[in-house]
Amino acid sequence: MHNIIELKNINKIYGKEIKTQVLYDIDLTFKKGSFNSIIGESGSGKSTLLNIMGTLDTPTSGEIYIDNIRTDTMSKSELANLRNSSIGFIFQFHYLLPEFTAYENILMPYLIKNKKTDKKVEERALELIDLMGLTKVKDNMATKMSGGQQQRTAIARALINNPKIILADEPTGNLDSDTTEKIYDILRDVNNKFGTTFIIITHDRRIAEKADRNIEIKDGKINLDFYK
Repeated sequence: MHNIIELKNINKIYGKEIKTQVLYDIDLTFKKGSFNSIIGESGSGKSTLLNIMGTLDTPTSGEIYIDNIRTDTMSKSELANLRNSSIGFIFQFHYLLPEFTAYENILMPYLIKNKKTDKKVEERALELIDLMGLTKVKDNMATKMSGGQQQRTAIARALINNPKIILADEPTGNLDSDTTEKIYDILRDVNNKFGTTFIIITHDRRIAEKADRNIEIKDGKINLDFYK
């Protein structure tokens, strides 16, 4: 499998007069279809790293390649198009639109890109709804679902454009342990079924151990990087 993400000598410094360096000379590659976890204490730089990989933030220096395309030199509009077509995001807070149903929320990224749906994407949405176990609540408004159902809706939304990469920042941070286990089983199913690359930030070492590869960030540097 080829590398879907490559980071070369990534540094990140915030501030101009008072400078704070968050990442130091990060070199990382991620294989297509792999399932990875990034762990580290609060303030270690792991979320900054994830945001740089997802082109939501820019490095102070270094190079980023997504599917062999260099992204750190792209314009904002080019990055927006890349994100919408190639990267799905799952956050700790689901950020569903409360005035829309689960089904409508799932279709939203496609609608942003294409303005209207077609039969193919509607069928994909229903397939994802079934995969996430949301069939009974697909017509519920976002506020009329449990926390686990809302997060599963957010996962389906991240997958609707069939992204090559899913970046997840503490995706189960607000959920109980049983629901957390179910969510990670679903992510694994998606990884196996669609070959989607997953990079997941988590504080929970039990969850990190479910990944094929564990990366630990400490003080802005890679402290550990090992495969199971």
